[in-house]
Amino acid sequence: MSRNRALQQAWYGEPIGDTVRRLTGALRVTQAQLADVVGLSAPMLSQLASGQRAKIANPAVLSRVQQVAEIASDPTLGTLPPSEVERRLQAIRISIATSTFTGAVPAPDLSVIRTELQARASPAEIEQAARLLDGSHPALAKFLRAYGCH
Repeated sequence: MSRNRALQQAWYGEPIGDTVRRLTGALRVTQAQLADVVGLSAPMLSQLASGQRAKIANPAVLSRVQQVAEIASDPTLGTLPPSEVERRLQAIRISIATSTFTGAVPAPDLSVIRTELQARASPAEIEQAARLLDGSHPALAKFLRAYGCH
């Protein structure tokens, strides 16, 4: 764990546990609330904070942590009503859905998906997987047939 904290120090300027304590203290939120705002599960944030894990793998999550840190370092933070702090945190929280579901994230290149599927399984194997998915996930089965079998 000390190795992971040293890596965090090098990558982020301080161990994530220090960052989490600073942010939760300044914003008067729990670690679970902070996790929700930045788009991590509470257990994942806990593992990062304790040094069980070293890296925030998702650049969007890291960006949201930085946005929360900007709010926490605002010199006027202590004079803001709690509702304004919550409004600012909510804007970050909403950005998770916005970046995920409004097209801000580029659409996948379907030719790459076809190539990858066909490199990993034969058409017969892909058809077998599609049959297994027909009852529970028919759209996924259709996708596999469209991009993996032809």
